[in-house]
Amino acid sequence: MKKDGGGTPPAEGEEKKPLIEYPAVYTFKVMGLKDHDFPEYVRTLFKRLMGTEISPDSIREQPSSKGKYVSVSVSVYLLSEEHRRAIYAELHQDKRVIYYL
Repeated sequence: MKKDGGGTPPAEGEEKKPLIEYPAVYTFKVMGLKDHDFPEYVRTLFKRLMGTEISPDSIREQPSSKGKYVSVSVSVYLLSEEHRRAIYAELHQDKRVIYYL
């Protein structure tokens, strides 16, 4: 399989089909030091970024194998690629976020 997704390239004048079709549910993974409030911190961060409450069902925690870090997966409903990129830009600026996907 080709790295670019394979298939025939778009004909001249046609737009390439986006990888994500919006609106869509998208899952962000945010990693930080494991402490008692990092998952709550991420929930509050996404509440601000999304402008709405984040359902507890939309958040999952996974501690690292040695327990020093925690990965918090947050599934949200996005309306556009611009919104997804804006959230990643905010995650990049956040001092408590060590890594994100």
